[in-house]
Amino acid sequence: MAGEPAPISPDARRALEKDLADLRAERDAVAATLRGGNDYEGDRADQADELQRADDLTRLDDRIDELTDRLKQAAVAGPPAKGVAGVGSRVTVRFADGTTQTLHIGEIADDEDPSVVTADSPLGRALMGRRSGDAVAYDAPAGPSTATVTSVGDTHSR
Repeated sequence: MAGEPAPISPDARRALEKDLADLRAERDAVAATLRGGNDYEGDRADQADELQRADDLTRLDDRIDELTDRLKQAAVAGPPAKGVAGVGSRVTVRFADGTTQTLHIGEIADDEDPSVVTADSPLGRALMGRRSGDAVAYDAPAGPSTATVTSVGDTHSR
């Protein structure tokens, strides 16, 4: 799956679009504080502050480009096929110790919902593109681990 555009859930799309709007507003605010040009009339502290804002602007531009690209890739990818785990899917997994858990593959971690695994986490990456009955291997904090996908639900908005 690496290198292929990955779909995202409607909730993740909305969150990324909000982050993008916030970053653009922050960028506009930072850009408005820059004097432009190389003629610094202030002391070294003023010059350092100006350089820091220019660095902030570059960081914001990079993040804006990253989010814009991610949203474009998601639009190209479309939703995952029915029965195939992808961003937004509910996936029930039986772990090596016999426990079963239903997880939601998300684009963004959610501290309020421990059932969310991000698509770029070790378990999330292992689940992407899998179907019911597939065995997966992934690196858990305690070391290598395995699990079996017992079911894959359709993507839906939470």
